[in-house]
Amino acid sequence: MVRALVVDDEQLARRGIVMRLASIPDVEVIGECKNGEEAVAAIAAEAPDLVFLDIQMPGLSGFDVVRRLQADVMPEIVFVTAFDHYAVEAFKVNAIDYILKPVEEPRLREAVERARAVVAARDAVADKARLLDLVLSLEQGRDNEAPTPSAAKDQVEYLSIREQGEIRFVPLDVIEWVDAAGDYMCVHAEGETHIMRTTMKDLMSRLPEPRFLRIHRSTLVNRDFISCAQSMQSGEYSLTLRGGAQLKVSRGYKAAIREIIA
Repeated sequence: MVRALVVDDEQLARRGIVMRLASIPDVEVIGECKNGEEAVAAIAAEAPDLVFLDIQMPGLSGFDVVRRLQADVMPEIVFVTAFDHYAVEAFKVNAIDYILKPVEEPRLREAVERARAVVAARDAVADKARLLDLVLSLEQGRDNEAPTPSAAKDQVEYLSIREQGEIRFVPLDVIEWVDAAGDYMCVHAEGETHIMRTTMKDLMSRLPEPRFLRIHRSTLVNRDFISCAQSMQSGEYSLTLRGGAQLKVSRGYKAAIREIIA
């Protein structure tokens, strides 16, 4: 059974996808979202296998949703778009499926079968790395500059991040959480997501402890932003941040937040 989520700001578009999915065996639609904020929350809460994600939406775009997802819980993504100028061939090359509106049932079936084939053996972190690679290439081109050199922890007050030809200086005290995807780091701060080309090892050497805690193989969190911690039946914990983000703490990293959940 493939558990699917449908995200589109147009009700008729969502209804059309849901109706067509109903005719495909072993697909369960677990919910619908009308914007990116709802999608981020639903993916964190429901952990779907597959998300049909509109690209152009008010507020958070489909690309913004990808940036905000915790890499370790990344579902398979099928982009849905009314425009072919989003480099359709690039989606194919990067093994990310796409569907052009209006959605036709044979094309939808093809996307589901492709997703079904990889769900069991997928690597969520690798999937997010692949998606970020595509997002950057579509939106702004490759940034081939080497990562910013490491600095001593007690000297760092901000991260310098190159974005669209500019260098942004992001203070450490506004960074809420960070997740890794291959050679990319997604830095979430003040409602924005900044993408760095660096590694988890390098970034951890530059972020001060105990402020930044590692809670998953690819996730760091700023303890100052944690507002709630809840235990889960799986033995893991779920953290809610002040900005509304929900992050999973794997069993292997529970000790990192023992003071918080005690």
